[in-house]
Amino acid sequence: MDYQQILDTIYEEMSYRDVRGKVASYIPELAKVDHRKFGMHIYNGEKQHFCFGDSKEKFSIQSISKVFTLSMAMRIMGESLWDRVSVEPSGDPFNSLTQLEYESGIPRNPFINAGALVICDILVDQLEDPKKELLEFVRNITGDENIDYDRSVASSEKSTGYRNVALVNYIKALGNIKCDVEDIVDFYFHQCSLAMSCKQLAQAFMIYANRGRLLESDEKILKPKSVKRINALMQTCGFYDEAGEFSFQVGLPGKSGVGGGIVAIHPEQYSVAVWSPILNKKGNSELGMKALERLTTLTGLSVF
Repeated sequence: MDYQQILDTIYEEMSYRDVRGKVASYIPELAKVDHRKFGMHIYNGEKQHFCFGDSKEKFSIQSISKVFTLSMAMRIMGESLWDRVSVEPSGDPFNSLTQLEYESGIPRNPFINAGALVICDILVDQLEDPKKELLEFVRNITGDENIDYDRSVASSEKSTGYRNVALVNYIKALGNIKCDVEDIVDFYFHQCSLAMSCKQLAQAFMIYANRGRLLESDEKILKPKSVKRINALMQTCGFYDEAGEFSFQVGLPGKSGVGGGIVAIHPEQYSVAVWSPILNKKGNSELGMKALERLTTLTGLSVF
């Protein structure tokens, strides 16, 4: 497969001028991002890299980080994790509170904000220094020590994150939060502020395409059973209430973030990351989704 030729075709076909939408403005720091940015990177099972555009520029990965924290929580909790968070698509916006009352404080899945905050509670409870250990985990699976938090984004999120604070308090009132609310949201705002490039994201997500093992060293990071669960959740819940559309158009497990990034994997083939900050009404990168649809169309391969 000539991935570089396929990427070159996508780059020639697409432009930020072709999409309608806007960058995330409810987090002030994200509103400053140049909406013209566009990059894409593929890392395949033969340890080859293919890219175009702004693929090496770091951006705030936001909810993509939820895959990393879920992975860490699964290593600690195993199957008992699912007593605290469910595995169903929500059908509601990512920051919704409405389902929690009816479902006794058990969030629908770990990728909506309520579910991710329960995962944060687990990590704050179980780890001595969750922010440090999250960085170590991401640096290890990426093979890059230069990954860090963007503290200006974390601070920006803290200044406007009242809804997330409300979510934690509400879940705590319903009995599914153990730790101090301030500690949980501080960790959550930092995880969302992780700054990574498309290249780094593609490298990090290769473990989900490689049965939980690092491609470079064959180190086992996750059990194959855990990878199966995570990939299934990315397929069904990775794009908030647009997961069905992504499956329909693209046909790969993936995860998006309101920083404009999307990562997807083709098991045993490749991982791919794309970044374009212009978001559609559901909070997903408009151009990123189109680029990934073209990728699976031009390769003729998806998981279906």
